[in-house]
Amino acid sequence: MTVAEVRNLTVSVAGRELVADVSFALAAGEITALVGESGSGKTTTALALLGEAPVTTGQVEVAGAIVDAEHPPARGVVGYVPQHPSAALNPVRRIGPVLRELGRLYVDRNQVRERTLDALTQAQLPDGEKFLGRYPHQLSGGQQQRVVLAHELIGRPQLLIADEPTTGQDAQIRRLLAEELRAVAGQGIAVLLLTHDLELVRMLADQILVMHRGKVVEAGPEVLALPRHEYTRRLVAAQRIVPSPAPPASGVPVVSVRDLVAGHRRVDTLHQVSLTIEAGDQLAVVGRSGSGKTTLARCIAGLHPYRSGELRLGSAVLSPLLRRRTREQLARIQYVHQDTRASFNEFVPVLDQVARTAERLRGLSTADARREALASLERLGIREDVATRLPRSLSGGELQRSALVRAVIAEPDLLICDEITSGLDTVTQAELLDVLRDLQRTTDCALMVITHDLSVVAGITHRVLIVDDGRIVEQGLTAEVLADPGHAATRALVTASGLIEEEPLDRTG
Repeated sequence: MTVAEVRNLTVSVAGRELVADVSFALAAGEITALVGESGSGKTTTALALLGEAPVTTGQVEVAGAIVDAEHPPARGVVGYVPQHPSAALNPVRRIGPVLRELGRLYVDRNQVRERTLDALTQAQLPDGEKFLGRYPHQLSGGQQQRVVLAHELIGRPQLLIADEPTTGQDAQIRRLLAEELRAVAGQGIAVLLLTHDLELVRMLADQILVMHRGKVVEAGPEVLALPRHEYTRRLVAAQRIVPSPAPPASGVPVVSVRDLVAGHRRVDTLHQVSLTIEAGDQLAVVGRSGSGKTTLARCIAGLHPYRSGELRLGSAVLSPLLRRRTREQLARIQYVHQDTRASFNEFVPVLDQVARTAERLRGLSTADARREALASLERLGIREDVATRLPRSLSGGELQRSALVRAVIAEPDLLICDEITSGLDTVTQAELLDVLRDLQRTTDCALMVITHDLSVVAGITHRVLIVDDGRIVEQGLTAEVLADPGHAATRALVTASGLIEEEPLDRTG
């Protein structure tokens, strides 16, 4: 049974064609994957199914009704999980009351608890009061993503649109979410999956649509296995990440962490963590979602206060608070956030924000800072006409590259990258990794990569720390740890990533 149909859809904004002549149907019980590079038109197409895109020509039908800006789908018919979950969560409301309030829109009061627990289970989230009592900022990026998924599953929609649902998820959670999406489809729900994760597509998709520059260039169930279009072949080829050569040991400490304890409210998420990062180091910090990786990175960057322990930059003790650090210290440690959209001021053009970093932290004149910022952005494919726009006008991939330029232009001694490849298509991801490799070749900048993607770990890092439940449980050379994991947590991550064989995902539902 067809749940939704898009016929000859064209969407234009300010004279710019974002989607051109796109047609497809979504069937109950099937998962359709929409694949393509950042800015290819995937999200715009999905928004048309919600009545939130300005349809220029063509028609969108959902559950037998024509959908447009004046006639959105009825409540509960379509569920939408956005790529950036923090924008969909109320920062001043706890998770539990919001979920229960949503449940009351669909079921009787005495059924709300059961419906809420079902949604939490489907989204691979705990149902204890400790978790439900948290605010969004007390959750990891992966947990925020799953909370939004739970929001939408409470309504039991006929169509679920999942925009990069595995962004920021570790391999174990990614596999569990894949199983749950298959189970959702097994309940007769049509699923539209917008993703750059080609492995997820291979695991789940019944049908695959490849989009490039607003058009569907290839479609079918096996287009990744037998790509015919040049663009599809390029997407598949970009998955192959070449390992980075090991850097020579410098012996010069950049950042030292000693017995660090940190957490949220009364709950510790880091326990007595110690590590040293040397000049030129290539360090990956890996662990499941919520293990404490980002808390560690944010403590080093001065974005999260710690309870006890010590941080040093070179020989100087670092204040736990960003506002108490010197301008030199701010420049020497730069942080690229997982949610890059939230890290930009939405009212200031991207170019101005990048240039301000060079002006403020390096003392460049306004003109020189702007000139260098533009040249650096253009090297990563961000043209001047794009760079001079407000952040909301850029795609996720364009913002991610801009955020990297904003950090690198400060000429840091330590660059912290928090899930910077999550949510990027394989081509853009490969370009970003090339930039990081070039940075490693030409400077002594140390690199600290927070990631769930073990292929990225193997491609750009030499050393790896495995974090589980707020503790470093294993560390060593990347190649050795991934080839022969010694701790159970490491082995689970490596197995779920497919680097150690396991049983294939059951696609029969």
